[in-house]
Formats: sequence, structure tokens, C-alpha cells
Amino acid sequence: MRVLLVEDNPGDARLVREAVQICAPEISLTLVTDGEQALDLLFKRPPFDAAPTPELILLDLNLPKIDGRDVLKRIKSDPMLRRIPVLVLSTSGAQRDIDAAYDHYANCYLRKPLNFDEFIRTVCDALAFWTVRAKRAASI
Repeated sequence: MRVLLVEDNPGDARLVREAVQICAPEISLTLVTDGEQALDLLFKRPPFDAAPTPELILLDLNLPKIDGRDVLKRIKSDPMLRRIPVLVLSTSGAQRDIDAAYDHYANCYLRKPLNFDEFIRTVCDALAFWTVRAKRAASI
């Protein structure tokens, strides 16, 4: 399974990597640190023109260059990308952010826990659901 992590916070990116190593080491995790890189990878623009298409995206909302909300809108408005599950992983618990994510067809909204163990458990649970239990579209 190929997972794209779009996260600008090095600490949060490290925690997600640790969670993957603990609970899903078979996952191939690719990290990009801003919304522009995410869209370049997804739309196969250099330097990502040979990058494989992810089967799952973990997306932070507050990103440099292109905001995560805009990245989500572009993914879900593209016929080739819209079937990729996008899990928003954000520190924001604001209802307006949650509603906006679902309004733009996020598949899941997860608030980043502040506690290390809870953070790892949250990511592991989400990965277990989306990589094992949930059925994916054939065209991803």
C-alpha cells in the first residue's frame, strides 16, 4: 500500500512514520511538506513525474504554499484522483474546519492527539481501517 503524507510539521511527520513502523511496516510512506509538492506529486509534475500514485492520503490542513483545504478540493474535483481516500489529520478541532473538510469530500477527519500513545493509536487505527477493512475503488 502506498500512502502519501502531506505534513509540514517535522514532529508530526516523525510520529506518523513511527506509527507506520509499529503497526503497518508494509506501507510505503511518501512525505511531502507543502500543498504544492502534494499536487505536483499527484498530477505527476516534475520532479514527481515518475512517482507512483498513492492509494491513501494523510493530509494536514495548515500547509505552506497551497493550503490543505485547497489540496483537498483539487483532489476531489479531479476524476482520476477523487477515489483516493483522503484522511484529514489536523490539530484543529474547529467545527468549521471539520465541516469544510467533509463538504469537500474528505473521507475522514482525525484530530491529532497531543499524547504520544494516543497519536500512535489514532494513526494505527486509521491505517488498519483504510488499508485492511475498507474496500478501495478498482481504479486507484
